[in-house]
Amino acid sequence: MSIHIGAKSGEIAPTVLLPGDPLRAKNIAETMLEDVFCFNEVRGMYGYTGRYGDKRVSVMGSGMGIPTLSIYVNELVKEYDVKTLIRVGTSGAFQPYLKVGDLVLAMTASTDSHINKLRFNGMDYAPCASFDLLLKAYEVAKERKITVHVGGMFSGDSFYGDDPDWWKIWSAFGALVVEMETNGLYTLAAKFNVSALSILTVSDSLVTGETATAEQRERGFPLMAEIALEIAP
Repeated sequence: MSIHIGAKSGEIAPTVLLPGDPLRAKNIAETMLEDVFCFNEVRGMYGYTGRYGDKRVSVMGSGMGIPTLSIYVNELVKEYDVKTLIRVGTSGAFQPYLKVGDLVLAMTASTDSHINKLRFNGMDYAPCASFDLLLKAYEVAKERKITVHVGGMFSGDSFYGDDPDWWKIWSAFGALVVEMETNGLYTLAAKFNVSALSILTVSDSLVTGETATAEQRERGFPLMAEIALEIAP
């Protein structure tokens, strides 16, 4: 069985929400799910399973960055037969019209990570979201009259860079936001033939300098989690 996830067989649902922060996973489980139990505490990466209406759903922290998320996604799919993975995370805006609290549905994910260059012998690979999940999330957001944006984004390997203007090339080519995990999620979903989507909340802007509070980050902006739970199979 998994060496990084302590769940027993059958304890993890076929659909898993993946916030980066394990405390955000705990908050989602405790405030949005019923009949909840904790299936993982290994390395403090909390994981929970419960019910959302008549759906059985799990939520688990993924950690920060493509390498850490990739460990958990590999084990969730290969060891626990997970079929749908929905990232719910925060992101930084590249475009001036994106405001703190806006939702972004990541259609594609560019990156400066070399993980796929290693995998594809130096060639580029362009991973994308699962269209059915993307469409459902868009429709739910529109029905709720939630401000939502759909497009390409960027998964970075470095949180603290040396060039303050590094993001401007990505902005110029239309990337909406930056975070650190989606490219890895979409690549592995394609490899394992499972469904994946990233629903991201803008927590700060590289354009204006606007930023969310620490409490907002910890709570994880519940709208994206609600949408993820509504579109869960």
